[in-house]
Amino acid sequence: MRRAAVAVLAALALALVASGSAAAAPAGGPRVTFIGDSVAASLTFVPQARRALGRGLDLRLDLKVCRRLAQPSCTYQGVTPVTALQVVRSKGRSLGEVVVVMVGYNDYASQYRRGLDQVMRALRKARVRDVVWVTLGETRENYRLINGVIRKAAKRWRELTIADWASRSRGKPWFAGDGLHLEPDGAMALARLIRGRVLAVS
Repeated sequence: MRRAAVAVLAALALALVASGSAAAAPAGGPRVTFIGDSVAASLTFVPQARRALGRGLDLRLDLKVCRRLAQPSCTYQGVTPVTALQVVRSKGRSLGEVVVVMVGYNDYASQYRRGLDQVMRALRKARVRDVVWVTLGETRENYRLINGVIRKAAKRWRELTIADWASRSRGKPWFAGDGLHLEPDGAMALARLIRGRVLAVS
């Protein structure tokens, strides 16, 4: 991993320890659980982005460095987070009405469809009404292939709505040196994109 990526991840790890990926203060709107990896975790150290996303919602963040979708997660600084699938199965109906998923930067395209379907089945079992699935920035061929899996899944799963971060962020100067993790402007743009999709399905 390049030095820039390591530095970004270190900053994210510190932010996540400080925040604990804890729930936002309960609000009067629908409960929305956001399950993500380190790219999504940019929201935890840009307070205005987190506020913009959560305004009027009962927002719960579960954003972890090195998280994978269903395959065992990778390890960063001695910590191996639970997978998105494990989060869904453990939280069950406490997830709420809407779940946002932004996981895939640590995954392999060849395994992603199986993992996505496992997560969607678990979300159905948990009685989640709507799922907003965020595409990945297409800085690598693997991510482009994963986005193809996500777009096809929207045709199979009626609950799934796509938040197209790949299109929204293409060519924008919103990224740290690794081209993936977000500077504050990128975190704000991501928050606005996801919020728009969440409000559209709520």
